[in-house]
Amino acid sequence: MQLPYFREVGSGPGVVCLHANASSSSQWRLLMDTLAPRFHVLAADSYGAGKSPGWPTDRPVWLRDEVALLEPVFVRAGEPFALVAHSYGAAVALIAAVMHPRRVRVMALYEPTLFALLDAESPPPNAADGIRSVVAGAADALDVGDSARAAQCFIDYWMGVGTWERTPEARKAPITTSIVNVRGWAKALISEPTRLRTFAELNVPVLYMIGKDSPESSRGVATLLTRALPRVEVVEFEGLGHMGPVTHPEVVNKAISNFLDHF
Repeated sequence: MQLPYFREVGSGPGVVCLHANASSSSQWRLLMDTLAPRFHVLAADSYGAGKSPGWPTDRPVWLRDEVALLEPVFVRAGEPFALVAHSYGAAVALIAAVMHPRRVRVMALYEPTLFALLDAESPPPNAADGIRSVVAGAADALDVGDSARAAQCFIDYWMGVGTWERTPEARKAPITTSIVNVRGWAKALISEPTRLRTFAELNVPVLYMIGKDSPESSRGVATLLTRALPRVEVVEFEGLGHMGPVTHPEVVNKAISNFLDHF
């Protein structure tokens, strides 16, 4: 059995934190410090991230496979637990809630990237075209051995042109290592079979966070999900983009902390 790596602090009701692609559980360190006096907080690395098992190469990885990998973390968190998640991690969190609705008591999600919902609602061309183009460009770069250019395609799409050039070299290394999984990330998110109506049946309080400066793809998913989720509170952050939990953790973490305190 493959086991995920996870960080753990605090005591109290369980909170499980899931990170974005090209990131790791370390992105939640400040939030963990904030929540530790009141909650038992666990932040896990997904497949191919941080210290968790590498991305499988012998089979496709679906979001439900990520949920299965997290089972030991869920058990340790105790039930019911809260899910705090960002981007790809937020997509995994939604599937976890669908698979285990009685185990999840509340969710705080920052821009889940369930692009399959866009294609199911309206076939291409649609709001997912931008990310499809980015993935194709990153894949082409990987095919010629240029992981740095692949990472630049990906990071500049989500954080703005020129971001990669301004990124410190120490932070570039783990991103260029993980970007080799970009095709797998995209397949999991674009091919996810769970339909929008399934999320309309989730009887779980959800804080749905959106950055006003985010790309059309994640905002398009937000439009669909915020209409479908029955118990949703929407917060839109002025001046933040898709990577708000990383670029402005103090702002996002405050919203998450306040929300969790009500449940």
